Amino acid sequence: MGNVLAAGSPSPAAGSPAAGPGLVSVPPGFTMPQVSPLSPPAEPSASEGRLPNPGPFEECHRKCKEVFPAPMDGVKLIVNKGLSNNFQVNHTVSLSTLGESNYHFGATYVGTKQLSPTEAFPVMVGDMDNSGSLNAQIIHQLTTKLRSKLAFQTQQSKFVNWQVDGEYRGEDFTAAVTLGNPDIIVGSGILVAHYLQSVTPALALGGELVYHRRPGEEGTVMSLAGRYTGSNWIATLTLGQAGAHATYYHKANDQLQVGVEFEASTRMQDTSVSFGYQLDLPKANLLFKGSLDSNWIVGATLEKKLLPLPLTLAMGALLNHKKNKFQCGFGLTIG
Repeated sequence: MGNVLAAGSPSPAAGSPAAGPGLVSVPPGFTMPQVSPLSPPAEPSASEGRLPNPGPFEECHRKCKEVFPAPMDGVKLIVNKGLSNNFQVNHTVSLSTLGESNYHFGATYVGTKQLSPTEAFPVMVGDMDNSGSLNAQIIHQLTTKLRSKLAFQTQQSKFVNWQVDGEYRGEDFTAAVTLGNPDIIVGSGILVAHYLQSVTPALALGGELVYHRRPGEEGTVMSLAGRYTGSNWIATLTLGQAGAHATYYHKANDQLQVGVEFEASTRMQDTSVSFGYQLDLPKANLLFKGSLDSNWIVGATLEKKLLPLPLTLAMGALLNHKKNKFQCGFGLTIG
């Protein structure tokens, strides 16, 4: 919720990288350097009685979703090349049996405003495919607590979506506002507001308000969320007019993580339950993810780093027992 580009644009091709943390989402077929969330103030001692920052609302379900495998189809080759300490480019060739085969060229620029050993701003990300469609984003940290993002998307020569985001982090809360596709002449646009507040060191409560308007139509959708964080587990629940979304994440040990996700849609009159797990074998440079849902869809991905070569091999498969459909994919990343 809250990402207007994701809601208003076509779904990315299977096997596309997932969105980054917070305000940062990556165009399909693009590799982006890590942009860590806004650095919260140093946590005071418990004697001071202060609460921690809960992080952004959009990341409430992130830990559980990261356990599930991303679907893959066809063959994908990614070549990453760093041209300098601040500039990186990549080339992605995708050959698919379900969708269209395509080529993507991506570029990343990281500015010289160094905030920490792993953070520098501004960050500019761009991705263009062989048809001329463009995804671009600019992320900048204006102050130690305020971060902004400008993103736009085109399909060939036409603008499709654009949005402006702002995120503010206090000591024990996070507030964010997103304005998408505003048109003053027509009188249309989407406004999304998020707020997440720490109630106790383990419990955070918040809400989301989505307002949309276009000629002949106007509406508001509201949802509430709660997240409880244990020593090695996280439980999250989101309730709203559109339905319910609940996730449970558990870290069994350094190698094994599991997640359970429940989704109920009032509009589609449908519910689903999914179970996923992630097995990490660092000594073998191997990462395995698997999933099974109530629709009898089984998925799995295997990622292997071929050290000392700068190569990463990825394989994935998805089997839908009800529809008797099977898809698989193979990927190779260089650099």
